[in-house]
This record gives sequence, structure tokens and C-alpha cells, in this order.
Amino acid sequence: MRSKSKRYKKAAEQFPKESVELAEAVEKVKSSEPAKFDQSIECVLQLGIDPKQADQLVRGSISLPHGVGKQKRVIAFCDDLGVEEAKKAGAVEAGCDELIQRISDGWTDFDVAIASPKVMGKVGKLGRLLGPQGKMPSPKNGTVTDDVSKAVAEFAAGKVEFRNDAGGNVHAVVGKQSFKSQELVDNIEAFVSHIKKIKPAAAKGTYIKKMSVSATMSPGITVNT
Repeated sequence: MRSKSKRYKKAAEQFPKESVELAEAVEKVKSSEPAKFDQSIECVLQLGIDPKQADQLVRGSISLPHGVGKQKRVIAFCDDLGVEEAKKAGAVEAGCDELIQRISDGWTDFDVAIASPKVMGKVGKLGRLLGPQGKMPSPKNGTVTDDVSKAVAEFAAGKVEFRNDAGGNVHAVVGKQSFKSQELVDNIEAFVSHIKKIKPAAAKGTYIKKMSVSATMSPGITVNT
């Protein structure tokens, strides 16, 4: 089993064992020993859903009030008329047949793929390649849209994608350790509020069962829900 670092163990000793208010959790995570890089701050929600049921899956995307401190490499699948606009919006590559062939040949140096519904019939054959990487365009997370340039701009600026895992947990990066405390609080509250709004109708009982906040190299702190 992988051993925990001295930094992790030190933080675990100093962090509260009981659940705390969000503002306190953010302050504790921000005050943890800094690493050689600007650590990402992550929020994890344990949801009262059955991940095996298709009508209880939770996935989507959200633009947080203060961004997440990282720009993403975005590509756009669109017809020739939309290529120039997509690139102006921030796409590193845009097009259809040639771009599809390039990816089929093994190029995947991008974070997010946006697609126009008009070309999804062609893009669909990339499902086996992009699906396992979480890069396949989908209407459910806003990456298949008629307004390709707007989606490109949002995702390039750091729009957050999320989907529940097999345990019913939803993870999202909500900023960097260098962010101001209130910026992190705002982002987390926006994320949690959005998750509440998209609660599956089939989910019964307590929806948000547990919430925690952590940095890349620190343990999580449980937050009062």
C-alpha cells in the first residue's frame, strides 16, 4: 500500500476530525503546508443515489464564479463555417473530417471536445477512443451544442465537468490554494447549489450525505451539510 507523505500526515494531525463549517474548512486547507506547485482544491460530495440506475446518474458541467485557475485545451468538431469562430473563441483545433482522422490516428493532446449536433454522426465513431478518457462530447455535460463558440470559450476558461463515480461520489476542482478564501467558498457554494438543482427525481432519502474539501496533497476535511 502506498505510504502517506510527511506533509499529508502533518496535515492530518492538524485538521479537525469532526465536521466544520465551510469557511473554516477552506481556511484549514489553505493554511496547510504549501507544495512546490499551486495545489488544486477539490470538493467531494457523497450522494444518496444508486449509481447502477440510469435514472439516478448525476453528471454535467458548471462555470464557477471565480474559475478554477487553469485554462483547458479545447477542440471543436464543427462544419467549415464554424471553424474560424471556434478558434477565435479559444479552440486549439477545429474542423470535422480531418480532425476526426487525426484523433483516430492517436492524437489526444486536449482536455475537452466540443461538437455541433450536425457532425455528431461522424464524431460518434471516436466513442471507443474518447469515451474511456472522458473526452467524448455529450449533450449531458454541455459539450454537444448548437453554440459551439460559446461552449469553447466557457470550457477554455475552466468550466468544470463532473459525473458521479461507482460509489455515488461527485468530485470537482473548485480552485487553487492561492485563491482567496471567499473565492473558494463562493465556488464551492455554487457547485453544491448546482448539484442540488439537478437532483434525480428517482433519488430517495438524503441526497447530499457527506461533503469534504481537500487540497491535492492534503487529507479531506468534512464539511457540515
